[in-house]
Amino acid sequence: MSDSPLSQSRILVIGAGAIGSFYGAALQAQGANVSVVCRSEYDIVRSAGFSIESNRLGDRTFVPAQTLRSVTDYAGGPPDYLIVSVKVVEGTDRVALIRDAVGPETVIVLIENGVEIEGEIADAFPDNELISALAFVQVSRIAPGKVRHYAFGDLTFGNYPSGVTDRARKLAAMFEKSGIKITLADNVVTARWQKCLWNAVFNPASVMGGVLDTDDMLNAEEGESFVRRAMREVCDVAAATGHPLPPQLIDQYIDGTRKAPPYKTSMALDYENGRPMETEIILGNAVRAGRREKVAIPLLETLYALMKMVERKTAKATKQE
Repeated sequence: MSDSPLSQSRILVIGAGAIGSFYGAALQAQGANVSVVCRSEYDIVRSAGFSIESNRLGDRTFVPAQTLRSVTDYAGGPPDYLIVSVKVVEGTDRVALIRDAVGPETVIVLIENGVEIEGEIADAFPDNELISALAFVQVSRIAPGKVRHYAFGDLTFGNYPSGVTDRARKLAAMFEKSGIKITLADNVVTARWQKCLWNAVFNPASVMGGVLDTDDMLNAEEGESFVRRAMREVCDVAAATGHPLPPQLIDQYIDGTRKAPPYKTSMALDYENGRPMETEIILGNAVRAGRREKVAIPLLETLYALMKMVERKTAKATKQE
């Protein structure tokens, strides 16, 4: 498998929403055989593919080699790369979702948010290579089968728990030929904590404030002070787990957020549109890590408790509809 040409790589994307279809299209553009598991928009995608609008990479139509309702329908043998880009909400069983598609030589690639998300996959498939990837991209589904890429698109990835293999470099080469900037990380777990530093604070705070944008959060009285203190707690947890973060990172993230146009976080958009939120992997896992390592995290624990209250209220309202 590792010696096959790029154009012969068989790739299966599970979770072909905005993220999965965007990166799947990039790989197909280099001649890879890319298939998708697509349940909610199956009929539209099977007949017309995905329409992807991108000023940076150009508009394109992505017609998967196979459009499937389930991994059990995948034909032709196990994929070389299995890309998992499902939204990890409470109750999601990723092991069950992918088990029937994983072959002995399949490389599993997680393009998902959060920290400490790899363990259950590594435990379930101990003999398979596992790549953990973080996407830095603004991309949204704007209509059934239609995706809009607004900005960025970079990926940071490496093998879990550490290192970068030849097959990871091969995947990076495919992405880079399509214009996706890749940063290969020897310690991808530390990279995940770096992203968590922003996500675990801004995302829940934006929801708890009533769908705040970044300007609302940073420029309100006491806003920046709260953000900084909560981010320091994330740094303390990361250090306690063996992944210390650069001390200047808080300043860099806050300065960068101020310079960008005000925007709503992904969690705020999910809440606003009545979609499940990734509370557990973005915040809950960080809180559990802090408790496990006996780190004082009063602000993170408060945000987490409030998020669980909001989720309960939202679930009750959904049942009543």
